[in-house]
Amino acid sequence: MKYDVVIIGAGPGGIFSAWELMKKAPDLKIAVFESGNPLEKRKCPIDGEKVTSCIRCPSCAIMNGFGGAGAFSDGKYNITNDFGGTLYEYIGRAKALELMHYVDDINMAHGGRGTKMYSTAGSEFKKVCIQNKLKLLNASVRHLGTDINYIVLGNLYNEMKDHMDFYFRTPVDHIRKTENGYEIICGDQVTECDKCIVSVGRSGSKWMEKICQEMDIPTHSNRVDLGVRVELPAVVFQHITDRLYEGKIVYTTEKFEDSVRTFCMNPNGIVVNENTNGIVTVNGHSFEDAAKKTENTNFALLVSKHFSEPFHDSNGYGESIARLSNMLGGGVIVQRFGDLERGRRSTPARIERGSVRPTLNATPGDLSLVLPKRILDGIIEMIYALDKIAPGTANFDTLLYGVEVKFYNMEVVLNSRLENEKYPGMFIIGDGSGVTHSLSHASASGVYVADLIVEEHA
Repeated sequence: MKYDVVIIGAGPGGIFSAWELMKKAPDLKIAVFESGNPLEKRKCPIDGEKVTSCIRCPSCAIMNGFGGAGAFSDGKYNITNDFGGTLYEYIGRAKALELMHYVDDINMAHGGRGTKMYSTAGSEFKKVCIQNKLKLLNASVRHLGTDINYIVLGNLYNEMKDHMDFYFRTPVDHIRKTENGYEIICGDQVTECDKCIVSVGRSGSKWMEKICQEMDIPTHSNRVDLGVRVELPAVVFQHITDRLYEGKIVYTTEKFEDSVRTFCMNPNGIVVNENTNGIVTVNGHSFEDAAKKTENTNFALLVSKHFSEPFHDSNGYGESIARLSNMLGGGVIVQRFGDLERGRRSTPARIERGSVRPTLNATPGDLSLVLPKRILDGIIEMIYALDKIAPGTANFDTLLYGVEVKFYNMEVVLNSRLENEKYPGMFIIGDGSGVTHSLSHASASGVYVADLIVEEHA
């Protein structure tokens, strides 16, 4: 088969590049290769009854398939250059924000209209944070919710499916440069294309590393974020979530001067498992539908670790911590904050006696046997700092799930077109590039490269 453009990965970067190409250059022949399933077939087998924990499916329905890992991650589009990646370093701050707003318009037109846009602008909460040695990052946040996000993705797919070829459950093995373009190799199937957009997301980190080695594409080591997911009564953070939905709050620890941040706040949400390269970690999401809301709010507390010479494998470090948790707990471990402070493990009976009902069936245990002391000390410091602006955060019964790991792909060396100089016409975008770390930035990068291709095609 021969195509004008092949897109590898049907996450947000791949979806929005495909949509933009379809709209602005409808005569282009496009193919999308995705290792996971179509959206309607992405079903996690955990039902809470017959299947209560992760069974390590060959392709994780939460992480892979149409929509990528973002399909079931609460549908939060943070429109900001303050976090979510460094796309602005390549295309400029104004252009990055323009494209993020453009993506928001597309989402609104495909089922998201009526959802709320939150903003930190003019929030008196910023002053309260400063007074307590915390920093609130600036952002506008569009919250679709996992349920509305699913509808938006479904509408986008229905609009695109008859205008391009989708190859689901078709992992790409290799990319090969040819005289006039590229060959995309899937088993014994070889597909030719003039241009290639690689958008494999966080779950494609190992694959991206392999491709960069095979094609001799230079990379830089990226960071890894390690921590826990906190679950507590929703009323504790209600004064924040009602105004901001998600407060991105950063704290610098007094002991080590490490950066600890809140991440992926889910008011009235649930805690969930996710499977990354066979490792079970924890995440969370919430719904727009009031009938699906819970009495709890959850969010991650993450400590960022950067490594220098001679160590470069930041993801390998994070994986080793997650594997230790899986070894001790058979998956995710849950512990009450009070038990952690007392230096004892949580047991099923202690969890049952607590006032916070867990929304994930995790193994009660001791996180101090998993997380390094420096990281755990930072998390504890942050919990007490948050307790000053949200009293009740440091309650005995607050639940901590571990581990949560955010793997960032090594940062691929790219030019302002998001190409490596050695391979013109091969664009590396989204979280798989190590440049973006969010739905909005990944989607914007997809629109950006699609527009470049359209300009050259005109």
